Amino acid sequence: MGKKVLKVNNVSMKFNLSTEKVDSVKEYFIKLVKREIKHDEFWALRDISFSLEKGDRLGILGLNGAGKSTLLKVIAGVFKPTTGSVERHGKIAPLLELGAGFDMQYTGAENIYLYGAVLGYSRDFIQSKYNEIVEFSELGKFIDVPLKNYSSGMRSRLGFAIATIVEPEILILDEVLSVGDAKFRKKSEKKVTDMFDKGVTVLFVSHSLEQVRRLCNKAIILDHGKLISVGDIDTVAEVYEKMIE
Repeated sequence: MGKKVLKVNNVSMKFNLSTEKVDSVKEYFIKLVKREIKHDEFWALRDISFSLEKGDRLGILGLNGAGKSTLLKVIAGVFKPTTGSVERHGKIAPLLELGAGFDMQYTGAENIYLYGAVLGYSRDFIQSKYNEIVEFSELGKFIDVPLKNYSSGMRSRLGFAIATIVEPEILILDEVLSVGDAKFRKKSEKKVTDMFDKGVTVLFVSHSLEQVRRLCNKAIILDHGKLISVGDIDTVAEVYEKMIE
């Protein structure tokens, strides 16, 4: 048995989608007293449990709306689960919405320090890795241009370059290996597989079953927030293939 790096215990996540549009607080209370407000409860995740050992690479499969991104956000600590708990051991690098912490008014260079700080890196550390980040992002002189003039692909490349500069124990990848052109995708996949060699534990969401098969040793399938299959990659991929036929 290896070392448990991540344990997800009976995690459920509920969102309230209020059906009534209320224009003022006063109106809200009147309607509440009159019981006219219905909260639409939407369970994005229901009773999810699994655990990963050091070096496991878990593919998370499921159709749109299955709860994949919600699960990653709960594991990364962005959302607090409604019930259940997540035990994490080690530093997490979540590559969720690449560049979600960017400020469009600032240049690429300034955003390296900003985003780095959001991810918890010291200024000195970023300084020491600065050239490596710029080189990997392939932005060249655009690094001194404000982000509002970047294409989404350029922003993603910069986000990827910053987030993968550290060596985390747990790496969370949400659809991020599909950013940029074919050449950059190949390069970013290689960067991630190099991290695998260092024993990083990975949670990976991708629309490409072929990519999940290539990169992961385990997989789970989510369907409308429920865990319907968990196991080694080949077994689960077979179940998923039947689902999407």
